[in-house]
Amino acid sequence: NCSLYGLLFNSMNQCPEHSQLTALGMDDTETPEPHLGLWYFIAGAASTTEELATFDPVDNIVFNMAAGSAPRQLQLRATIRTKSGVCVPRKWTYRLTEGKGNMELRTEGRPDMKTDLFSSSCPGGIMLKETGQGYQRFLLYNRSPHPPEKCVEEFQSLTSCLDFKAFLVTPRNQEACPLSSK
Repeated sequence: NCSLYGLLFNSMNQCPEHSQLTALGMDDTETPEPHLGLWYFIAGAASTTEELATFDPVDNIVFNMAAGSAPRQLQLRATIRTKSGVCVPRKWTYRLTEGKGNMELRTEGRPDMKTDLFSSSCPGGIMLKETGQGYQRFLLYNRSPHPPEKCVEEFQSLTSCLDFKAFLVTPRNQEACPLSSK
């Protein structure tokens, strides 16, 4: 009986094929049109809780990705709503580079930081893998501030399979802060 339970438990916990992590490639266009516009930060996964600690005080984050002033450049503006209700604006520039068959974003002024984009099985979703000095984490974004619960579960299941056991979901209890246009 015990071994049957073990067998069932293991078969339920089978990791999905890594091919489920589908890198987003670039076509010949200068800007990734489908990725422009508003995104909400939903969840993060990493090997250790320290790699997600930066998100502990966050209630929600809304991003706007726009084409930059130069080809293959993206302007990213964000407003972070802290759990204490404060709005913190942020902005940075990404340069698009071709990675090994996928789209890679390099953050200007942060040569150590690399961001890879992956598709999400969730409608309106996208996954990012951020790699920097001393950390590596997956981040889930969605066009909706409240995507279906199964989206978060699938993200957690996939990242857990890749050995990213620390997990964080933003509460999103407060209204998103307005994005500054500057």
